[in-house]
Amino acid sequence: MTATIAELIAQALQLSPEDRAHLADRLLNSLDTDRTVEDAWSRAVDRRMAGFESGSAHDIPIEDALARARAAVR
Repeated sequence: MTATIAELIAQALQLSPEDRAHLADRLLNSLDTDRTVEDAWSRAVDRRMAGFESGSAHDIPIEDALARARAAVR
């Protein structure tokens, strides 16, 4: 890591959490990414939110979700 990068990191860590999140978002968006994957995730989120908003899907307590996940990997 160059001194310049280390200095930028040190400066970034002095930012507010909101500003760090904004900076991280801008940096990540500046990278070449696989749009296919991002588009698929976006469609999945949209589909899930539509189901939740229409009432055809519902949320479950985190404890239940974790219990189901743990049971699935056993």
